[in-house]
Order: sequence, then C-alpha cells, then structure tokens
Amino acid sequence: MKQLLVFWGITFLGFTGALAQMTFHSAYEIKKAVELLDFNRRHSGDISKFLIEANISGTPYLNDEFIEGSVFTTSKTQYVGVPLRYNIYNDQIEFQLGENPVQALAAPETIEMIQYGDFIFEYVPFTNVKKIRRGFFIVEEKGNATLFSKPKVVFENAKEPAAYQDAVPARFLKRPDEYYIRVGMEPAMLISKKKDLEAVFPDHKDDISGFIKKNKVKPNEPELLKELVQFYNSL
Repeated sequence: MKQLLVFWGITFLGFTGALAQMTFHSAYEIKKAVELLDFNRRHSGDISKFLIEANISGTPYLNDEFIEGSVFTTSKTQYVGVPLRYNIYNDQIEFQLGENPVQALAAPETIEMIQYGDFIFEYVPFTNVKKIRRGFFIVEEKGNATLFSKPKVVFENAKEPAAYQDAVPARFLKRPDEYYIRVGMEPAMLISKKKDLEAVFPDHKDDISGFIKKNKVKPNEPELLKELVQFYNSL
C-alpha cells in the first residue's frame, strides 16, 4: 500500500509539473523561427554592429555554435526553433536563420525570456555604479527572489613587440562570472561583498543573517547563493 501511495505521489507531482508547463506555454501564441526575422525588422533601427576581427583570439560568446531554442516576448508570443547564442561582450542574444546574416535581437525590453540548451535568460534592470541599467542574465534560481549569473568577457587590444616582449594579438579574455540577486520587481543587485548578502533582502533580516553565518555563505560560491535564495523564498 505504501509503495502504491509513493507511486501515485510521484505521478501527481509529474502531472502537476507538466500541467504548469503546459499552462505557461498555452498563454503564448506560438510562431516559427522565420517569423522572428520580421519581428526583428519591425523593432530594429540601424543594423547592430558587431566586433568581428579575424585575428582576435579567444571568444566573446558563451557558446560559439548556435543552439536551437525559444524566444518569449512580453506580448505573449513564443518563437520556436530559433538558433541562438549569447554574445557576452556585447550583452546581446544573436540568432541566424538559413543564409541570412547573424542578427542581434532587437528591442530586448520586449523579451520576457529566452530558453536554449541548459540556459534560461531574462532581460532585467540592475544597479551599476548607482545607476539603473538593463541587461541579459542567466537564471540560476527563480522565485520572489531570483539568483542570476552574468558571464564576463573583456577585450584587450593588440600589443606591439617591445624589449624582451613578443607582440600580443588582440584577444577576448574570460573573467569570473558575477552574481546578482533580484527581489520582487526591484533592480538586480550585484553580490560582490559579504554585506551585499544581507543588504539585498528587504525583510527577514535576522533569519537571513543567521543562515549566512551558519552556512558560511560567500559571494563567489554559486551553490551557497542558490541555497540562500531558496531559503529566503521559503520564508
């Protein structure tokens, strides 16, 4: 009898998870990837300029190859079967269909979510040197509080040969990911110091402080940050 109850429990959880996914997708008008080209033309001004140099080493991309995925817009349209990649350096989602040139998604503020491979992206506001900006972030843990990661790439110009030093070509260099937490509809906040861990949460300060101390949560440990966000969302 106990085994039967466990089976039905697992079946119910699977059903409710599938139902939630169906409900989410059924709210959208589904269109094919090719219609994204028209969407992009209608929302773009000048064609986006890309930093492309054959002699630059390294890569500005999270994934060099395009991976098929979906684009969800705030107007409840889902474009499916879209070959996508993320340009970290330009903070742009790029796509390419057939023989058409590579394009960056226009008007990213109209994008609700992008999903491809193991990645889910959102375009959200965040604080940057006391200014509010917007950008693409990878969702690591979703809820009232959401943990985001933001990959980082820097560009270094070529260096001429000098005494005891060979020439260095222009290159893209990967830097450690940054982590942001967003609570509700507030801008996402960069978690770079220990004090940021408590400052980002507007309530349950004693509970959050106790969890941080007990579990020794640090800004550069994504799994512990994920556990902290899960804990906050459970309060």
